[in-house]
Amino acid sequence: MNPDMILIRFGEYTIKGKNRGMFEKKMLQQVKRAIASYTAVNVSHSFGRIYLELNGEPYAEIAARLKDIYGIASFSPIRKIVSELEEIRRTAVEVMQSLPKQPATFKVAVKRVDKKFPHDTQELNHLVGGYVLHAFPGLKVNVREPEVELRIEIQPEGTYVFSEVVPAAGGYPYGTNGKAVLLLSGGIDSPVAGYMAMRQGLELEAVHFHSYPFTSEKAKEKVIDLVRRLSHYSGVPIKLHMVSFTDIQTALAQTDHDSLIITLMRRSMLRIATQLAEKVNALGIVSGDSLGQVASQTLSSMNVIGRTTDLPLLRPLLTMDKNEIIKIARQIDTFETSILPYEDCCTLFVPKSPSTNPNLATVEQCEETIANLHEMIAEAVATTEVMKISPEKPTVTQTAGEDHWF
Repeated sequence: MNPDMILIRFGEYTIKGKNRGMFEKKMLQQVKRAIASYTAVNVSHSFGRIYLELNGEPYAEIAARLKDIYGIASFSPIRKIVSELEEIRRTAVEVMQSLPKQPATFKVAVKRVDKKFPHDTQELNHLVGGYVLHAFPGLKVNVREPEVELRIEIQPEGTYVFSEVVPAAGGYPYGTNGKAVLLLSGGIDSPVAGYMAMRQGLELEAVHFHSYPFTSEKAKEKVIDLVRRLSHYSGVPIKLHMVSFTDIQTALAQTDHDSLIITLMRRSMLRIATQLAEKVNALGIVSGDSLGQVASQTLSSMNVIGRTTDLPLLRPLLTMDKNEIIKIARQIDTFETSILPYEDCCTLFVPKSPSTNPNLATVEQCEETIANLHEMIAEAVATTEVMKISPEKPTVTQTAGEDHWF
């Protein structure tokens, strides 16, 4: 079928009243931004829906962009026709003929918004369904589990006929639920956590810790590519805060508490992330923690590490296993970049037997012995490099590697 239009459906937001209008306005802005290069498309909006009149623009290209926009539950390629019975019946047959595979069963679903149309819903079901059955002798009606649902909407401005419903990203429009900072390690987990947080309407700024010269320029490029991929889903540039962690990491490695290095590092990172969040008016911190995976992700470790911040710690992956996380990473096209074998600071100075049950008092006493720790944290915040990453440049991918956010 060569569609005349695309019908976009919003997610069923739980926000009530005036807030829903704000969400839909944001959704409309994001759709317009995504298709801005298709200048012939005419965009209109009604409650819970957006209509794109294609005017000859390519459906497949536009559909590919719509699939990744947060807040779109689904969309359909549709034919818009005049509200006349014979035209509806003729178009219904054309839609069925255009299917890639002819189904064995179908049903007609009529939505009659325009009450002035002379035939009611039940009449139209029979008038259109009978006409389609006559055109396809082997076809049968199955109202419970049809292979194809032929949908007809009688609206005041005309009639829409379609059968395909394409699922999209769902969730909430980007930036409608506040701002947070994302702890981005360069491994598999944290980009997935960022994607899932953005899907819930969070605007993100990424924070990455590097230990130059121990970490390479390639590791930096890898993180930039991951942020670039996330910005594809946000539809707007994402800021990346590159924090020099060399001095702090070196000082922590020189303590006599080798088993606590991971805990100490994570606590310092959280302190820095908290200060950066306050500078950009972010109200939470997103991490890729998954319960029980590694030393810093036991519940005991999370408790001790999390005591360093008053901001909400958001962990979208907390109850997911590794296979589930990898599946999403592949779906959002971050996996191949995440496994590139370029070390970041999180892979340095990792002890053979890290503590999985750190004691808070012991950790705090250890921190008190580190000279100028608070000054080094302040310096790391003050010297943070901020980059704005847009989705235009393609990412680089190679072969092997592992996730190393501890």
